[in-house]
Amino acid sequence: MPQELYYQVALTQISQIGDVIAKRLIDHFGSASAVFAAKRSLLELAPEIGTMRAAAIRQFDNFARVEEELRFIERYQIQPVFYGEPAYPQRLYHCHDSPVLLYFKGSAVLNAPRMVSVIGTRSPSAYGKKMCEQLVHELADTGVSIVSGLAYGVDVIAHKAALEVGLPTIGVLAHGLDRLYPAAHKAVAQQMTAQGGLLTDYMSGTSPDKQHFPMRNRIVAGLSDATIVIESGIKGGSLITAGIAYSYNRDVLALPGRVGDTQAAGCLQLIKSQQATLITSASDVVQLMGWDMATSAVKAPIQADLFVALSDEEKHILSLFIEKAELHIDEIYIRSGLPGSQVATAVLNLQMSHQLKCLPGQVFQRT
Repeated sequence: MPQELYYQVALTQISQIGDVIAKRLIDHFGSASAVFAAKRSLLELAPEIGTMRAAAIRQFDNFARVEEELRFIERYQIQPVFYGEPAYPQRLYHCHDSPVLLYFKGSAVLNAPRMVSVIGTRSPSAYGKKMCEQLVHELADTGVSIVSGLAYGVDVIAHKAALEVGLPTIGVLAHGLDRLYPAAHKAVAQQMTAQGGLLTDYMSGTSPDKQHFPMRNRIVAGLSDATIVIESGIKGGSLITAGIAYSYNRDVLALPGRVGDTQAAGCLQLIKSQQATLITSASDVVQLMGWDMATSAVKAPIQADLFVALSDEEKHILSLFIEKAELHIDEIYIRSGLPGSQVATAVLNLQMSHQLKCLPGQVFQRT
């Protein structure tokens, strides 16, 4: 288990240090271990830290809980994804309140070229269910990754529809990965870990408390290029997520419904207020996003001459896999001898071009 992960997990457990401040600390000191190694006087001088937060960092002593989490991560092959690392979702860098640390169980690429969130009411009408399934099925040829919250209703319908047509699908959870809410979706969740994954910013042992769901919604909104609202009342989690996506300057799309229908009221309000664009089919989504339906984002063959188009840094990193078939991200940093920012960019580009595959535990494999 990488030593840096020990301090990364610890950083998330310090009182008075939330995600925003934690990310500023990383930007300032360079790593979580450097934050813990810093003298109190230096911590106090860091942006927005001051005496109270510096004291909280220096006085943190709950390392037993950190070690417990590391054992859970290792036992269940959880992939921790920390801010600044290659596997961290690039789209979340544009969200000021994004998590500093994510926990992922699955096979999906969190930086897939095309990602869309599909959300809606927990009690969809027959029309809403049909349209959700139809929309996701029609998106199959785009290779898009479908993101949702694994809740009752539209969420799980979208996940199931994605599984049916072979699309990666990611469920963002409002609790730790040692439990599942709702429990009725256990079979779907198990399928998703093989064809997508489960993602959360909560440590194991965290219950699905009410206040966690609005926080979960920021990841659903931030992880994707666009958020599609299938059906929604005038209040509820779907409109909160749509509002967050809009605040992130992401595309919000909504299916229209009948005037006077309470389950369509939220979508109609989004369209009326111009916070969402009206769509009626997958072709509308493809056109609005500027996608090419003829070319699947995940099924398109890699051209034979792709290697010659790689940067020198990317070629150098690929050469490291000649001696070993698999390398941990820390090994890549050390063996490459390149600056961290260059390694992060190169590894991400190699994933996007299907030259590298990220395995559980931040281990990379040449494809």
